[in-house]
Amino acid sequence: MEVTIITIIIIFILFLVSYLLVTVYLCGRKFSDLPPTVFPTLPIIGHLYLVKPLVYRNFAKISEKHGPIVYLRLGSRHGLLVSSPSISKECFTKNDITFANRPQLLFGKIIGNNNTSLAWASYGENWRNLHRLASLEILSSHRLKEFHGIRVDECRLMIRKLLSTSSVNLKTVLYDLTLNVMMRMISGKRYFGVENLDMMEERKRFREIFDEAFFLAGAPHIGDYLPIMSWFGVKGLEKRIVALHEKLSVFLQGLIEQLRISKVENERKTVIEVLLSLQKSDPKYYTDQMIRSFVVVLLAAGTDTTAGTMEWAMSLLLNHPQILKKAQNEIDSVIGNARFIDETDLASLPYLHCIVNETLRLYPAGPLLFPRESSEDCVIGGYTIPKGTMLMVNQWAIHHDPNIWTEPERFSPDRFLGLQGSRDGFHFMPFGSGRRRCPGEGLSFRVLGMTLGSLIQCFDWERAGQEMVDMTESPGLTLAKKLPLVAKCSPRLQMKDLLSQLGVGVPFCH
Repeated sequence: MEVTIITIIIIFILFLVSYLLVTVYLCGRKFSDLPPTVFPTLPIIGHLYLVKPLVYRNFAKISEKHGPIVYLRLGSRHGLLVSSPSISKECFTKNDITFANRPQLLFGKIIGNNNTSLAWASYGENWRNLHRLASLEILSSHRLKEFHGIRVDECRLMIRKLLSTSSVNLKTVLYDLTLNVMMRMISGKRYFGVENLDMMEERKRFREIFDEAFFLAGAPHIGDYLPIMSWFGVKGLEKRIVALHEKLSVFLQGLIEQLRISKVENERKTVIEVLLSLQKSDPKYYTDQMIRSFVVVLLAAGTDTTAGTMEWAMSLLLNHPQILKKAQNEIDSVIGNARFIDETDLASLPYLHCIVNETLRLYPAGPLLFPRESSEDCVIGGYTIPKGTMLMVNQWAIHHDPNIWTEPERFSPDRFLGLQGSRDGFHFMPFGSGRRRCPGEGLSFRVLGMTLGSLIQCFDWERAGQEMVDMTESPGLTLAKKLPLVAKCSPRLQMKDLLSQLGVGVPFCH
């Protein structure tokens, strides 16, 4: 009983002290140069009460009321909410180095190898080395060309699979494709569509681990904003992330060991093989732990987001069949029906590219750009931003701003054929901007373009029922559909001869 009373007294005192400190701080800043803020700023938690599911939509409402730059107190952290191209440009140009750091969060500490992995490392020599490795050794145009055959192979296998069904869960199909592409690039293994008992067990573990990883990555940890909660034993999420890290380490170390002892000389080196070759010359830097954390970033950035974008795109096309038909006509006129679409065709298919861009505008994979943190005081929009402020750029709000986009809620790929498709990158930045811009943009557009192009070229599509496809969004780190997309597909009659070459009986309808 005494312990409970003492605990309550301590919490009350801390609550009161925090309230007084915040009040004094805000009063002291009342006539200074901090950006506008939201009333009320609650004791201890500050504005954490504003962080609700579909946070990008809630933050957009705040920006509508308080302006394009808003100061938020997120527990013990400073927060800067930005929702305009001009303010974003200030952050990512003259203040880009200042905001090149990452906030130190629990997930980055545990999964990101103590905040040293590519995604979580702050700006410095280590991050520059990792970024150079990703940009030149893994995701350069030359390396992507080397892996071109993998992407073609996976698209053909996807088409072959769809020929044997009339109703398809596209979420599963697209997720399997992207995981196969990434895993074949990383380790040379194809997990999905392989009916090998040993591989099926490994595939099951792989799927379970990464499903949990995507879930936990989007789960907010209260201790990141209220460290006092950790002192009182609120560590449930932390234990789950630690357990996930252990499972990831065991799984990925298994892949590393398989390739380390492999005597097979591949025509093209996998990502792990490239890293193992670098390990021989610099074993202190290219440790197995570093390799594991690097691979985790590639898988996290290159699978869920790409598959989700394709699912959104197909959902939009099914709700707008006239746009789907226009895309089919473009592919028919440029490529015809004597060969399958290839990545080299994408530059000649501007409308397909517009569909991808419009999907990314309406449903950006990361509606809030991955957070950054200021390394020193700086000036943004005429306001002084304190050192250690977490920057949150709401690109969903920018992409849906009626002052920038005509009828922003309407799916209209044609808008990217005109002036709005030529706007500077701060109106449309699905891959971020500045030094921390996603280096995987080239790979993403290749997978998105050829996969969607293949689905459009080879099949006619219909909704599963009369009702429109449900476009409800699911809460989480990435912008995903709440309900998986299930649709009807049938092979296109004009593609009969080409599809028959895949060696599957094709049920064509006249």
